[in-house]
Amino acid sequence: MIYINARFLTQDVTGVQRFAEQICLELAKLRDDIVLLVPRNIKRSSFSQNVNIKSIGNKSGHYWEQIELPKYLKSIGSPLLINLCSTAPIFYKNQIVTHHDVTYKRYKASFSWKFRALYSILIPLMLKNSKALITVSEFSKSEILSYFNYDPQKIHIIYNAVGSEFTNSQASVKEKEDYLLAVSSPNFHKNFHGMLEAFNILRSKYDIPFKLKVIGKSSASFAAQDYTKATDSDDVRFLGRVDDNELISLYQNATAFVFPSFYEGFGIPPLEAQACGCPVISSNKASMPEVLNDSVLYFDPYDNTAMAEAMKRVIVESELRDNLITAGLANVKRFSWSLSAKKVNSIVDNITSSELDRL
Repeated sequence: MIYINARFLTQDVTGVQRFAEQICLELAKLRDDIVLLVPRNIKRSSFSQNVNIKSIGNKSGHYWEQIELPKYLKSIGSPLLINLCSTAPIFYKNQIVTHHDVTYKRYKASFSWKFRALYSILIPLMLKNSKALITVSEFSKSEILSYFNYDPQKIHIIYNAVGSEFTNSQASVKEKEDYLLAVSSPNFHKNFHGMLEAFNILRSKYDIPFKLKVIGKSSASFAAQDYTKATDSDDVRFLGRVDDNELISLYQNATAFVFPSFYEGFGIPPLEAQACGCPVISSNKASMPEVLNDSVLYFDPYDNTAMAEAMKRVIVESELRDNLITAGLANVKRFSWSLSAKKVNSIVDNITSSELDRL
């Protein structure tokens, strides 16, 4: 049997959890020997309808992951463990680990000191005791190698993708509404403060009567910025978390999607927007050029005036919007959860076959 660390089912869904869930669902279609190991307090019990889930231990959080999970695995012969979020049991050696990015190194203001201290201990040991490392972009691979001494031949790039609920949702909207949309979390590296300043420039310099809708909520790991106080405009609405149906509707109806981040290991929201037929303007930093290629209008996220200019252009230039929609729909087709899961499956097969060869 192949076991997956499914602690992510106890957590709110961000890009990291979305990656883990979708890879698990696709792996379960490829193999009949997948078992998800979970603590007792999972949040998304409906997930168990599609995969084989086994609850172990009595605790949760890091204690479950570092103590109860490896103890159980050792009791059944230390089988291969797949970890699809950014942490893993640090002293368990028969495992594949995943590390999405090193934002906590590059943008320390986005994280609590406790989180940074914990990761400074966990991650080097996790990497040391692993047979392979998954990350989500060539950019993240280069970033990981710049901070950690790890064999680059053991690093595998497994891209994110978007679900069928997004890719099958393109045809229901005939006319866009007068708002820009942003989806992320209120943390420094996400640059919502810069986006709000750019929107203020848009309103004051160009006098364009538009609204900005912002979706997102910080997790406990982050040192969140209170961006709700950064503007007094009634034209800015903070929506918090929304479910996928509402998210799709917001993508479909938006005039354009804004992605202002300083730093992303991958960045799923622009792809979701593109899948829903929403034109995208984006930061030109970090992994964004790798993921988005020439399918978006780029801006420098450190230049709020340039961001405002990009906002203005995508609002007033209908031909630009049409071209971005067409390019976005083509870009999304480069990514597939099924293909990504097949790559993970190949990693598993290579490790297990190597183990058999040594017997």
